[in-house]
Amino acid sequence: MIQKRLDLLREALPYIQKFKGKTFVVKFSGKVTEDKENLASLAEELALLHQVGIKICVMHGGGKQLSELAQKLGVTQTVIDGRRVTNDETLELAKMIFAGKINTEILAALRQRGTTAVGLSGIDGNIVHAEKRPPKAIKNKATGEMETVDFGNVGDVLQINAGLLQLLLENDYLPVVSSLGADDDGRIFNINADTIASEIAAQLKAEKLILLSDVNGFYLEADKPETKISHLTIAEAEDLITDGKATGGMIPKLQSIISLINRGVKSAHIISGTKRNALLSEVFTDEGEGTMISKK
Repeated sequence: MIQKRLDLLREALPYIQKFKGKTFVVKFSGKVTEDKENLASLAEELALLHQVGIKICVMHGGGKQLSELAQKLGVTQTVIDGRRVTNDETLELAKMIFAGKINTEILAALRQRGTTAVGLSGIDGNIVHAEKRPPKAIKNKATGEMETVDFGNVGDVLQINAGLLQLLLENDYLPVVSSLGADDDGRIFNINADTIASEIAAQLKAEKLILLSDVNGFYLEADKPETKISHLTIAEAEDLITDGKATGGMIPKLQSIISLINRGVKSAHIISGTKRNALLSEVFTDEGEGTMISKK
């Protein structure tokens, strides 16, 4: 057992040397943060990455916790094609959950591991400049007819100002950013956390974007672990879409990642956010853990 652990340290050494001083953007889903033991375990893994000289920026949403709070308070939620309509009441709850509860809990877990983290929203330092998402024509699955949907206080990213994040990273802080943004008039928007994480990764010229997900990578057949793809080049990812092997929500996620890598991010990773040591395994071992997508 001791020999195996020492071998793992030897395997990790070249990766530690390779990534020291590089920037990773790590995105948490709401499910990842809801369990305190799981969050504590993740904080330990992030602390280790930070300790060996990797610059970490954490991005988080919290849709699950937002839905739970809305249900408790009797605030009706409307979700269309997986996208939440954010009315004024829901936006107030989003501010409480994203910039408040979840952000603070991540900071506390990191502090327990001795990591100097700083909690932010996309509004701090004008990190996320956004605009209101315009109404969209969407097919009503029940009637088959097209309907115009106004998503309310949902925003689309116009620009990322990474200056504050760069300042913090250069001074050995670990920023933790929640998925809110604002326009020039100070209007606040709920914004997709994956989108913000991708845009921040591009602006920071990150080495990696790591998406901590409910699943441990991309599967050619849902719920069949043996069909998991460990590594894809962007050319292979494009082929999966063209050949029809990529289906459902896998298609837009692959398209987004392909675009991101073409903009300079070295690789993107999809791994489980609830499996112990998945993050360390993905970064520091030859085999990895989930799915890695890179240029070559």
